[in-house]
Amino acid sequence: MPALPRRAALAAALLLASPVAAQPAPDTLRTPGLRAPVTLLRDSSGIVHIRAANEHDLFFAQGWSAARDRLFQLELWRRQATGTMAEALGARWAARDHGARLFRYRGDAARELAHYHPRGAAIVQAFADGVNAWIDRVARDSTLLPPELQRLGITPGRWTPAVVVSRHNALVGNAETEIDRARAVRTLGAARVAALGVFGPGRVMLDPDTALDVAALSDSALALFRAFRAPAAFTATDVAGAAASSGEREAASESFEDMPEGSNNWAVAGTRTASGKPIVANDPHRTIAVPSLRYWVHLTAPGWDVIGGGEPALPGVAIGHNRHGAWGLTIFGLDQTDLYVYELDPRDHTRYRYRGAWARMRSETDTIRVRGEGPRVVTLRFTRHGPVTWIDSASHRAYAVRAAWLEPGGAPYLASLRLDQARTWDEFRAGLRYAHMPALNWVWGDTSGTIGWQAAGIAPVRRTWSGLLPVPGDGRHEWAGFLPILELPHRVNPREGFVGSANENNVPAGYAHTDAVARTWAEAWRGTRLREALGTVTGATAADMARLQHDETSLSARALAPLLRDVAFEDTNRGALARRARDTLAAWDHVLAASSVPAGVYMMWERTLSRAVTRRAIPADARDAMGSVPLTRVVEWMTRPERAPAGVLDAGDPRAARDALLAATFGEAVGELSTRFGPELARWQYGQARYHHALIRHPLGAALDSAARATFDVGPAPRGGSAHTLNATGSGDNQTAGASFRIVSDVADWDRSLGTNTPGQSGDPRSPHYRDLFGPWAEGRYFRVPYTTRAVEAAAERREVLAP
Repeated sequence: MPALPRRAALAAALLLASPVAAQPAPDTLRTPGLRAPVTLLRDSSGIVHIRAANEHDLFFAQGWSAARDRLFQLELWRRQATGTMAEALGARWAARDHGARLFRYRGDAARELAHYHPRGAAIVQAFADGVNAWIDRVARDSTLLPPELQRLGITPGRWTPAVVVSRHNALVGNAETEIDRARAVRTLGAARVAALGVFGPGRVMLDPDTALDVAALSDSALALFRAFRAPAAFTATDVAGAAASSGEREAASESFEDMPEGSNNWAVAGTRTASGKPIVANDPHRTIAVPSLRYWVHLTAPGWDVIGGGEPALPGVAIGHNRHGAWGLTIFGLDQTDLYVYELDPRDHTRYRYRGAWARMRSETDTIRVRGEGPRVVTLRFTRHGPVTWIDSASHRAYAVRAAWLEPGGAPYLASLRLDQARTWDEFRAGLRYAHMPALNWVWGDTSGTIGWQAAGIAPVRRTWSGLLPVPGDGRHEWAGFLPILELPHRVNPREGFVGSANENNVPAGYAHTDAVARTWAEAWRGTRLREALGTVTGATAADMARLQHDETSLSARALAPLLRDVAFEDTNRGALARRARDTLAAWDHVLAASSVPAGVYMMWERTLSRAVTRRAIPADARDAMGSVPLTRVVEWMTRPERAPAGVLDAGDPRAARDALLAATFGEAVGELSTRFGPELARWQYGQARYHHALIRHPLGAALDSAARATFDVGPAPRGGSAHTLNATGSGDNQTAGASFRIVSDVADWDRSLGTNTPGQSGDPRSPHYRDLFGPWAEGRYFRVPYTTRAVEAAAERREVLAP
């Protein structure tokens, strides 16, 4: 097993100290809508284990339980799905509602629900009815209303199947970056943009269509799209009777480098484990939020026995295991959206040119109710490609988004209902034929010893362009259907004894369908480290895999830190301090541990160096469009300075120019550390409240005074890692994304499986399970995930019976 952080190793050892709860007496709650009694057992980690006599009651109880724990979160989901935020909170939310209604799924409801499961309509209806049953209970007892909804003055509304199949939570590809990329190509040229990006495989066409006027592209083109996709953020004006907080709230610390939605997953074959059976590990990287994005649940009924996590607004389990196998997911590179630009008839802006003739937009009229003012009537327009996001009357242009997630079956994660009942690899793959959204790498391991990887998602086939830039909507750039999902890349029982992914370009060489996969990927740092570590694993246990999830080895530090050995620093006090700081890196193991001073020195330098390289590589007028230079390129150009593009280093003597840049940026980083923490190097440890930490800010926090905010926010806690380590924590000061939910499934003994979920299972600040998992998560500790009847009974701290 590879060397792993000592903190995580200690945390794994603490697992055996988990308490065993005494058998609690049951509480009985009358719950109209059930067909038979349902038992709910809550364990010490807050997981609810649901035992039902039939499928209807199982999913009814799941909806009821999720609503009890997460009603504020579910009400936000419902209002975002239905475009009804403004009716509760006022005009500031009207654009969001407009966008939500524009991108609402409009297909056949029966076909849609049957896509996710043969009994999908009944399952989704039962789940919605369970949510509504809890809402009815809250209506009878106002003390159950979450404090956030009390402060906002919101009464929760009724759920329908249409709310469950909303697409507003979709991870949707690159429509929002196409205009920026087109502008970057216009400024820098296609070759320079290609050199600065992480592109591939297959053809990467970055030259704009000659009929596209890039200079005329407007930021307004996607305003409605961005409005309904943006996270909900509240201000004091949204809170009934609230006063502004007078700026006392610390501004959110933005990540130095965007960390895209990602994840790590892997399945290790029995040939590499102590038990001889597979182990499956997954840590999906999403926003670190309160309430947590994921919700653990255990569903048991005839035909069902599945445990794991998913979004609380959806029935079933997205990531987890049943009696037969375990699975996990990461984002796979499919581009499922495109931005089209149309020439309009100057005399009639509802007509656009398509294949040499004028085509008419389809129109709908809708009404948005807005608190404090009269209803707003909006006209929603659609081309043959999709919703029209803006009409530029001055230039007679229109913009529309084509989105594969508006096809039937596009509700994210909901097709996991089919996976929850899979018994074999073949059955699991068969279920993935329905897994359209989001595009994912799925890994599997089962009791037969089989492990496998299958990429899945709805994949538009583009013959005439790469999907990286906007295109004219005149009919020359059309999708040539969708690639059958099982023709996406996959492997089963590979010779090396593991499968895994970390959002890197993992399309096999020679893959035949590159016109259906994406052209942009996450950088390969995590994927490379994962393969390096798994390649040495023997006799692995679940605890070993938990430690690997917390691996903080920095491959970029391994490449860059040695370059400082021969760099000369000026003979000044600051130069002397720089030499002492450099000396701390000499024997460093390149692990970005929270307690490490060398990690603190290195990461400040990595930030400073990356900023300097970006300033040299990208002109100021292109930085908004391009963003920062990928760390991959920074490391390549510093280790191979002769490869650096013009302007980054002096072409006459690139190595000397490189060393001068290293010295200057390291000195700048040391100066920043000295200013922040003083000249004593011992105070420069990486993980601390004023450096790398996790403070989870509640979406309502900015609307509250400091005393109330302390009730809702969680943290801070010191963090190690970076955006490019397996323990992905971002490369800025405050970790805003990463793995809140983790699972390690032990196929040999399901009760040895491990999990995390920060900050807790409940979304109600009054609950003991609101923040109880934050400390263990921050320290790298896991809870045991009880699965068998005996283990669940032993772990139960509360027992309830829902009776009809």
